[in-house]
Amino acid sequence: MAKKQFKAESKRLLELMINSIYTHKEIFLRELISNASDAMDKLYFKSMTENLGLSRANFEIFIEADAEVRTLTITDNGIGMTKDELESNLGVIAKSGTLQFSKDNEDAISSDEDLSVIGQFGVGFYSAFMVANKVEVRSKFYGSDEAFLWTSSGADGYTIEPCDKESHGSEITLYIKDDGEEENYNDFLLEYKIRSIITKYSDYIRYPIKMESLQRKKKDDSDEFEEVKEIQTLNSMVPIWKKNKAELKDEDYNEFYKSKFHDFVDPITHIHSKTEGTATYNALIFIPKKPPYDFYTKEYEKGLQLYTSGVMIMDKCSDLLPDYFSFAKGLVDSEDLSLNISREMLQHDRQLKIIAKSIERSIKNELKKMLSNEREKYEEFWKEFGAQIKFGIYNTFGSAKDGLQDLLMFYSSSEEKNVTLDEYVTRMKEEQKSIYFASGESITRINSLPQVEAVKDKGFEILYLTDHVDEFCLQMLVEYNDKQFMSVQSADLDLETEDEKKEIKQKNKDSKELFEIMKEALADKVQDVRFSQKLKTLPVCVSGAGALSVEMEKILSQMPGDKKAKADKILEINANHAICDKLQFLYDNDQDMLKVYADILYSQAMLIEGISLENPADFVGKIAELMTK
Repeated sequence: MAKKQFKAESKRLLELMINSIYTHKEIFLRELISNASDAMDKLYFKSMTENLGLSRANFEIFIEADAEVRTLTITDNGIGMTKDELESNLGVIAKSGTLQFSKDNEDAISSDEDLSVIGQFGVGFYSAFMVANKVEVRSKFYGSDEAFLWTSSGADGYTIEPCDKESHGSEITLYIKDDGEEENYNDFLLEYKIRSIITKYSDYIRYPIKMESLQRKKKDDSDEFEEVKEIQTLNSMVPIWKKNKAELKDEDYNEFYKSKFHDFVDPITHIHSKTEGTATYNALIFIPKKPPYDFYTKEYEKGLQLYTSGVMIMDKCSDLLPDYFSFAKGLVDSEDLSLNISREMLQHDRQLKIIAKSIERSIKNELKKMLSNEREKYEEFWKEFGAQIKFGIYNTFGSAKDGLQDLLMFYSSSEEKNVTLDEYVTRMKEEQKSIYFASGESITRINSLPQVEAVKDKGFEILYLTDHVDEFCLQMLVEYNDKQFMSVQSADLDLETEDEKKEIKQKNKDSKELFEIMKEALADKVQDVRFSQKLKTLPVCVSGAGALSVEMEKILSQMPGDKKAKADKILEINANHAICDKLQFLYDNDQDMLKVYADILYSQAMLIEGISLENPADFVGKIAELMTK
């Protein structure tokens, strides 16, 4: 039988696992049991929808350990796999992109004992290679006459060949590694260890996990004891979401989450609810601590698992979550939904819409509670998923703002940390009219903006927007608590006193012809040129005159497409800077050089904004020309 090779990135990930990157190797059993449970869920659902006559009592998982030959076997009587499914499910570990991720993070993965690629890539089955030299999978698809054996000793590849198997389902045999100096693989062949692992990770599995066990029992009518073999069920089989919350600990929820959703760290929080009334359902929702590797890619699928009366009818029901909460994982179990309901019918199901609204409200409330009571934990959440909340306000054209705006956080110029909009408004000065914000690539870059210097000099707090979505988000909000948002980079920024306004108005009127020459030199680059009182030390800045700011133009220019939106720009010159006298001198004596200065000042203003020049060589040439005069 010719050996087949894993795909390149699958092979690389498998090598990482084989090289013991995960300290808690016992999770391999959790992963294999979860896979077996899923296989039985599929067949049970098929039976219910196609009237095959199978009940939940027909299903079980059986575990057998043989210390002499060092094998551990996990058998299920679920739906099984065809030859093609063995090839596609076990021949490819993960989707594209995972190899690059593992390369980029190889140092962290190899040095951090709590870090693992397991869960990041949905590679639970392959955790078996952390404890086994060889893995065999015998599988027979339900209703098929053929069975196949998949065999692999690791990254070198695998084989698939026909085999004998009486019943449907899968039988996974692990050939356990020998003990090493620091590894005790023998534990995974011991009954007590297997029991403890199942109790810890898989007690909630709804199908019985059985194992033959040696028991000491009294002989009939005798005081003597004898050892007899009995098959025992090792798990309680009560789904965790149907248990009383009072009897569960955080550890129970965390282990369920990691097992069910193949994550490698505890979630940041969970929501366990039971609702009766218009819609009756149990829900168990988790907020992950970290996003999955593909969260910000088109391959990521949002959604909650959907059950009806304990039967899973959909693995990822996207209609249960709004896009801005797509990071949430979990499940909903409702008796109000039909077992035979299709995806198309779900989109129009009234009960599902009621449940979705209720879940959305629960997530919002949980996040608000975290923000109020566990600020450090919320900031950890915000660091990972804040952009998703902001995008939610923008993407819904502001219709979702009432539920999301109090969750927003931005970096504050005065507090030098993230603050909420409510915290900002509470601190506003009595004479302050607007919520001031500034946009840029980084806090350092924003701090260098001349307009920021002027606003801070007035004693006003500024929100720093460093994410691409930030300014778009605030545009959709329009206002918060009756306070309008105002960009410090806007031409409409009003900081002058009435006397200053009169003075600058007259100065601009007197310099009208000077500005006309500068505008002619800049062509369509600017809408206007004028003196300004808002600048302190720097000679020049460029401000936006319309709804599209200079920063938004920069963001849009980086997106694909031929036509780029342009902001209406105003070149503002510091009325108190020595450059004003130089410009007046050039107007009186050398108007050609005035045009050169106009272009240089515009280029300087764009560089201050962090915008690349269209022709940097021309800018350098003009500077060199001035330096050599």
